[in-house]
Amino acid sequence: MSKKSVDLGTGSVGKLLVSLAIPSIIGQLVNLLYNIVDRIFIGRMPSGDLAMAGVGIVTPIVLLVAAFSALIGFGGAPLTAIKMGEQDNDGAEKIMSNSFAMLIITGIVLTIVFFVFREQIVVAFGASELTKGYALDYLSIYLIGTIFVQISLGMNAFINTQGFAKIGMFTVAIGAAINIILDPIFIFTLNMGVKGAALATIISQFVSALFVLNFLFGKKSILKIRKKYLSLDKKIAISIISLGIAPFIMQSTESLVLVSLNNQLLKYGGDIAVSAMTIMSSISQLILMPLMGITQGAQPIMSYNYGAKQMDRVKKTFKLLFIASFSYSTLMVVLLCLFPEIFVGIFNNKPELVEITSWSIRIYFAGMFLLGAQISCQQTFLALGQAKISLFLALLRKIMLLVPLIFILPMVMEDGLKAVLLAEPAADIVACLTTVFVFIRFYKKTFTKNELGESK
Repeated sequence: MSKKSVDLGTGSVGKLLVSLAIPSIIGQLVNLLYNIVDRIFIGRMPSGDLAMAGVGIVTPIVLLVAAFSALIGFGGAPLTAIKMGEQDNDGAEKIMSNSFAMLIITGIVLTIVFFVFREQIVVAFGASELTKGYALDYLSIYLIGTIFVQISLGMNAFINTQGFAKIGMFTVAIGAAINIILDPIFIFTLNMGVKGAALATIISQFVSALFVLNFLFGKKSILKIRKKYLSLDKKIAISIISLGIAPFIMQSTESLVLVSLNNQLLKYGGDIAVSAMTIMSSISQLILMPLMGITQGAQPIMSYNYGAKQMDRVKKTFKLLFIASFSYSTLMVVLLCLFPEIFVGIFNNKPELVEITSWSIRIYFAGMFLLGAQISCQQTFLALGQAKISLFLALLRKIMLLVPLIFILPMVMEDGLKAVLLAEPAADIVACLTTVFVFIRFYKKTFTKNELGESK
């Protein structure tokens, strides 16, 4: 048995969580640089506010591409970890290899579909005559790298789930570093504008994908992608999709939310309101990405020990995860509400845009301090293989609450712009309280049952 596998089942939970979570958090923050660095440089272009609005229009497509990688990567990785906990590495490799084949197929299909309908998509997503050109310029190039995104994001989860969090961080960091170097060269030196930003991104993702595959096919990986397991197994594919549907919905519905927001903001606030939302969606990732890094650090520990029936270790991991996640989301929201201008200034210093974004932040992020509690509970359901519960909670916040409120609140409030922004905190509060309530019931039932079983 490998040392990595033994550590997940016997090492100090606190030390394990730190050792796995910190590289995952850094990896998530570095991954965030792909979008943030693009927007920082785009915001400094002569018509930066309109260019940024155009990129904001196609952000739902970027999120949707990432969502499909989460569907397979975050669906397959916990199943792989559970198999490792059961000492079935052959079964784990079969799941990982099937996931790789599914990611390749998905990348090809997405590239073709989005490219064929790209003009209709940007118009439907809220592009105006002033921003449509920027949106198409970025999207047309970005789509070429769809398959690289699928591999780099989707398969990286299988590096982390084996306990190689530092390697997982490096594969992301190398791509982000290349993106940071290429962005100013392509955007300004070669005068390519938003096309340059998109080109820098796909080159970076290509390099990340190469490093991921080099590791998973190499000697250092505990599990390897096996040629004999690349033929899709229907049962395994259904299991991966069943578990991955929750993180897929979490990310893909973010696309639906942004489309709804962009259309309503264009209606009530014009292109500058869409630009403000582009900035706020980037800032929200500063909250979400580290939270996802913490949960990715906790997931292998919980999944492995759940498979090994070591419930005390699962409980300890969750408690640490909850405290860390809730503390971080609360701290970030406090800083945002106290100093919004500092965060906005990172992207653009145009006075009118800084003003509207700063007061919008205080409304939009008001309920997001609860996000840490919600994500820690929801991701624990995922780590323990509870696909149905995780799916319901993923649907609740965005589909059942947020999207309807984006359209309903402006109908009952005089200030349509503020009404659209208020939809976010309203949905956050209701969804979080519901998630915590459901988790408490599940926690008492599941862990009491397992403890009674162990005591017999």
